[in-house]
Amino acid sequence: MDDMTAPWPAPTAHGPIRWTQHIPGSKSITNRAYILTALADYPSVIENALRSRDTDLMADALRTLGVGIRDTSEGVRVEPGPLHGGEVECGLAGTVMRFVPPLAALATGTVVFDGDPQARVRPMNTILDALRTLGVEITGDTLPFTVEGGGTPAGGTVEIDASGSSQFVSGLLLVAPRFAEGITVRHTGPKLPSLPHIEMTVAMLRRAGVRVDVSENTWKVHPGPVQGRTWHVEPDLSNATPFLAAAAVTGGTVCIPHWPLDTTQPGDVIRDILERMGCEVELIAAEQGPGHDLRVTGPDSGQLKGIHLDMSDIGELTPTVAALAALATTPSELTGIAHLRGHETDRLAALSTEINKLGGNCRELHDGLLITPTDLHGGVWHSYADHRMATAGAIIGLAVEGVEVEDVQTTAKTLPGFEHMWEDMVHG
Repeated sequence: MDDMTAPWPAPTAHGPIRWTQHIPGSKSITNRAYILTALADYPSVIENALRSRDTDLMADALRTLGVGIRDTSEGVRVEPGPLHGGEVECGLAGTVMRFVPPLAALATGTVVFDGDPQARVRPMNTILDALRTLGVEITGDTLPFTVEGGGTPAGGTVEIDASGSSQFVSGLLLVAPRFAEGITVRHTGPKLPSLPHIEMTVAMLRRAGVRVDVSENTWKVHPGPVQGRTWHVEPDLSNATPFLAAAAVTGGTVCIPHWPLDTTQPGDVIRDILERMGCEVELIAAEQGPGHDLRVTGPDSGQLKGIHLDMSDIGELTPTVAALAALATTPSELTGIAHLRGHETDRLAALSTEINKLGGNCRELHDGLLITPTDLHGGVWHSYADHRMATAGAIIGLAVEGVEVEDVQTTAKTLPGFEHMWEDMVHG
């Protein structure tokens, strides 16, 4: 086994961690900004855009379809152009495979989509059938599939069950102003997961000058121009959560600079979660520049309390919270996350399997996990090509000797260089 495939020895902390960690830009905001700037009337700049596998795949997809994207001293400059056919590589990026097909409907020509082997089993019917309802010609129901772009589709009203992923709603809303009649999306299924991500989409559309009407489970985007502008991308709060977890687990203090006071990112909820598990959480005036920094101090010796939590709006935080729960002193119950079975991997099965392999007690529920803390031991923690599974293994490795994370490089999906940041933090 060579160095590229050998498991990564997760460093164990031998005392409280004291660290300040700068976090690159939000993937969710970056990839939404890419779609909106591709549809805009004139060029835009994206400041602090994340550079990661997912965002590079998005940029490459747009270039393939005719959008000009280049790095400048101000940020990433995006120059809209006539959209044409091409071949789009989705990798394992949900935002690419669900945001770009609606955009491809506006192209002239055939657009072919494919991705990683794991991506070929991710649910796509919801967005593809919705586009068919709106008059777009599509061949296939999962990757690989093709979209026959026809210029300007009519649009109209579509009813979908988006309980599998909020990305289905966001993908339609982002391109809706360029459909002749706009698009009205009605969610008809059970509780919608990750609602803050749809709120992020709506807020960004409005900042681009688009009129959006919102009522319960219904979003109406009116047709009209999309303004080019400068987008500033906040730090990715979900990527910050493993570093904050390090403070919680070790009884240390970790500071994340430039934490936004007003944000639609679901990762912001980590502040409340960590407080409930026994941490001290403070927003303080930034040491450098305007704004505020977030400082989290863990309880003495990392003696965390378990938590009972409906995570339906914040499913992406589940691997971090599950890792904390496995190291807590009392049981935790995480619910409302059945939709995680359709993420990069079945995250509920993956978390349960990996925690139990290390001697833990994690039981799958129909919509979540029940975690009862036990003494854990070392072993190989598999990532399942899932960036958040990899970071969860790193968190457990802080408190448990001998944890090795398989394919830690998968974290490059949203946070390239994670393992080096983590080692720097642990070793000070």
